[in-house]
Amino acid sequence: MSWLDSIWNWFSDHEALVWWLSAGSLALFLLTPLLMAWLITRLPVDYFTQKRRRPLGSWRKYPVLRYAMLAANCVLGAILLVIGVIMLVAPGQGLLMIVASLVLLEFPGKYRLERWLVTRRHVWRSINWLRRRTGQPELESPR
Repeated sequence: MSWLDSIWNWFSDHEALVWWLSAGSLALFLLTPLLMAWLITRLPVDYFTQKRRRPLGSWRKYPVLRYAMLAANCVLGAILLVIGVIMLVAPGQGLLMIVASLVLLEFPGKYRLERWLVTRRHVWRSINWLRRRTGQPELESPR
């Protein structure tokens, strides 16, 4: 049981860090579902029916902005991925944070993975239930 004593000693030696991590975990626990709901209600109705992701028109107009946004998204996505993995063992919604990080990251096959995830029956029903509750039309099925 000496390993338990060493863990307890580490927590007591780093009490401020533990409090900050707990507060951050609680904030993410409360804000992540709200952010995900807000993003889901902002999706266009035909978001998942396209075979390939359509580029935004503004990307052609401002190419430097595109690369800056891609870099910022990837950095934020990587940070959220690490936080999500940590929240698998710490208090918080680790799986939801990992999904949010995958939305921000850019990798080959990302759009196919997103389509596969949302077409799971329970996920699809939950997304469309949320959209109906907020007065948004249901998403068109990609099948």
